Amino acid sequence: MTSVAQLTDRLATLHRQTQESPQFNPVFQLSLELSRMLESGELDLGGAEALIAELECDALMTRAARLRRLVAPVEPQANDDALAACLDAASFAEFRAAWERPQLHAVFTAHPTFLLSPAQSEAVASAAASPEGVDKNACAAPPEGPAITLAFEHAQAMAALARAQDARDRIVAHLLSTARERWPNEWHALSPVPFRFATWVGYDMDGRTDIGWHTSIGFRLAEKAERLGRYADTLAAIDPAHPLLDTLRPAQGHTAECAAAFAEPLDEAEALSSAANRLTADDPAKLLSLAPLIDSLEREAADAEDDRAVALKALAAAMRADGLGMGGIHFRVNAKQLHNAIRGRLEGGETLDLSSQSALATLRTLIAEATPLRSNFAALAIESSTAIRQFLAMAQILRHIDADAPIRMLVAECEQPATVLAALYFARLFGVEDKVDVSPLFETETALEHGGRFLDALLAEEIYRDYARRRGRVCIQTGFSDAGRFVGQIPASLAIERLQGRLADAMADNGLTDVAALIFDTHGESMGRGAHPGGFADRLEWPLSPWARRRFARAGIRIEPEVTFQGGDGYLFFANPELSLATLTRIAELRPTETDLDAPADPFYRRTDISLDFYRAIRDHQHEHLESRTYSRAVTAFGLGLLNTTGSRVSRRQSDVSSDREMSLRQIRAIPHNAVLQQLGYPVNVIAGMGSAAEGNREEIATLLSESARGRQLVRLVRASNALASIKTVAAYGELFNSAYWASRTYRGTEGHLSGACAALAEYLVKDDRAGVFRRLASRLRIDALKLHRLLDLLPDEAPMEDREQVRRRIGVLQALRLALLQFMFMRAVSVPAFSRANDISRGDVIEMVLTLRIDEALAQLRRAFPTRFPAPSDYVLDEPSDYPDRGSEGYAAIENEFITPIERAHALSLRITTAIANEFGAHG
Repeated sequence: MTSVAQLTDRLATLHRQTQESPQFNPVFQLSLELSRMLESGELDLGGAEALIAELECDALMTRAARLRRLVAPVEPQANDDALAACLDAASFAEFRAAWERPQLHAVFTAHPTFLLSPAQSEAVASAAASPEGVDKNACAAPPEGPAITLAFEHAQAMAALARAQDARDRIVAHLLSTARERWPNEWHALSPVPFRFATWVGYDMDGRTDIGWHTSIGFRLAEKAERLGRYADTLAAIDPAHPLLDTLRPAQGHTAECAAAFAEPLDEAEALSSAANRLTADDPAKLLSLAPLIDSLEREAADAEDDRAVALKALAAAMRADGLGMGGIHFRVNAKQLHNAIRGRLEGGETLDLSSQSALATLRTLIAEATPLRSNFAALAIESSTAIRQFLAMAQILRHIDADAPIRMLVAECEQPATVLAALYFARLFGVEDKVDVSPLFETETALEHGGRFLDALLAEEIYRDYARRRGRVCIQTGFSDAGRFVGQIPASLAIERLQGRLADAMADNGLTDVAALIFDTHGESMGRGAHPGGFADRLEWPLSPWARRRFARAGIRIEPEVTFQGGDGYLFFANPELSLATLTRIAELRPTETDLDAPADPFYRRTDISLDFYRAIRDHQHEHLESRTYSRAVTAFGLGLLNTTGSRVSRRQSDVSSDREMSLRQIRAIPHNAVLQQLGYPVNVIAGMGSAAEGNREEIATLLSESARGRQLVRLVRASNALASIKTVAAYGELFNSAYWASRTYRGTEGHLSGACAALAEYLVKDDRAGVFRRLASRLRIDALKLHRLLDLLPDEAPMEDREQVRRRIGVLQALRLALLQFMFMRAVSVPAFSRANDISRGDVIEMVLTLRIDEALAQLRRAFPTRFPAPSDYVLDEPSDYPDRGSEGYAAIENEFITPIERAHALSLRITTAIANEFGAHG
């Protein structure tokens, strides 16, 4: 078995044995056979690498094909034609109504999903956009890339934003040209803004302490300089001698100088003062508003010939959409940070219950009596409160960088109205209330369960209603990553949907039908984090369903849908001009702000006697997993060692060796949690519970799901995830910790050279609980899966996966290879000679580090214990001679070569398998 084809055939043969012995595990058996080949020398790590490289190539092509399928057609002319076909307005007024407000707000975030190297991302995107279709050119790119720093993430976000802007400009020009042809006497009144873009890269302070206020200011200045340069380049292409270039180019240069000053360390007061004074000083080149330029371009377009007029108006539209930046910006803080800040402003604040009516009354008075304070960069530099720093930074941005563009203030874990009122107080205190949209985030189980009451109470506050009317919108954020982890993806989506309906009711009940509802759904790209894999129609409807849209429409409330494109996975949709145009064209065709009020009622919402019980049963099943020590122990059995580094944000809190042995799910974030599920072979948070929830009422639930558009959408999500899942793989990982397996592996006299290592592992693992944990989890999943299959048998498969068995076999081979590599690493770890305890780290600790895949730490300890070279007298230049040492000193080169380097190489190969498996799923986590 030295080729992927042979391994795939062997796995298929082994799978057939499950008919005779249902408990037989073909994935683990193949891993054992591969492990024996590795230990006998029949297969070396170089040969394993060649197999993995071939599977990597297949996975990259799968990913490229999936990307192409999601946004097809990809060819620019085809998308121009598609856009033309959907511009069906009967009148100019109707056309304006459709396109002068964004069909979608898109936020480019830096969630840790930079799984592919930049070269791999480019290769996948090029293959997806190629007229010839996807081929093996997608595999030529090296997997190695630069370190994933915040600066790297920001640069990637800006590149994606730039391509999105170019695609939007093309669509805007198309809209303008269409209006000019159909309504030649009216078209100049059109000011299209089909999409708005934003980012929170460098502004998101929730859960991280490595972003200083000067980082945010520096990024905003760099974004302004880049956007001014792009505006100038666009204008120069229209007219190289245009007089407004004399405004744009100097403004770009001035901003770039200020950005460079804020890119330097500002720890010293003198350096900060110099940078701040340069930014705040009056300067002829300082540009704080694009309003005069937009007005000038529009007036010039009114008298220009048609093509020039379209180009000028398209540039004005871009300025109107983006302002003096690459897009809007989203600051994000945690509710606790706001609570800590506001307590210092409240009498008795240290002990005051912020959920109490007295706290709300105090806050109302505080806001009403607040007098805006002046602030400067010194105030920003010395402020210790994270939340207050964000408001001070916003004040400086609005005063000295961009006076027009609104800023979003996202508040994570926001579960009480007082938190929002605290944000309003600081916004008023620092004079930014009219430019900042405060947006509570709902993603925890508590927030989703009580979110309706929260919205009722918040919108009943007169101060908040006045604020919302001034801003022209009510903003909320719903998160699918943590919600999908803590509630399960299906119940989370249904809970979020109900919350959106409650928002529509609360706005109507409190007389806020004259403002928009901006709903920011922060889903990720994978099926485990809220991005439906069924295509863009499902992708847009999954977080904001037609039912929810109709609730707002019937109340007369305009909605502003907003979604994320997260990190390296999300940026692939904007990785080149072809994909960018295709992505935005699909959204333009679907028009997510609109809904059909005459559509027949979906029985899913009418038969709540069935659907609500179904929802609650799935939620309860997911909750049982989350609260189960079995589930927690299995998911954290390898820590985060199965995962690559995919972002600059820390994936877990620091902990010591002993605490890692009982690692809690609360110690890891949502994306790593979901990514571990992918790697273990079963996306529990997507699949689990649906089968059990239908038990006892299966036929009636199947009928409801098949007759309901929303129900069929739920089924498509579960089928897509289940098509890639394998409970046998979950069970296989448990066998690595099975003492009996290691004790019996050499029982018949085979592999005698491994008897010592296998015996050591058997003895070490005899009290380990992980084998039993995986066995119990697999049993629970199997029972639920049997019930799911009985339900799915009653439902049509609307989107059968192409080459399903071939893909499953490929993932199975990848898993078997990794299991073999883990066995390789485990046996070498227990075979390392004993060494003396140092720094409270023993040989047993190092073995445990390897078993939990904390490989970098383990190897660092081994290299400390077994250095390959010792200091020698020849290292020093001394005048005084010495006869000692009288013997040569040799390092532990043999141990490095026999144990340490092989473990390191095997781990690197394991992480390449991680990438390949994630590519088969279509995204990381």
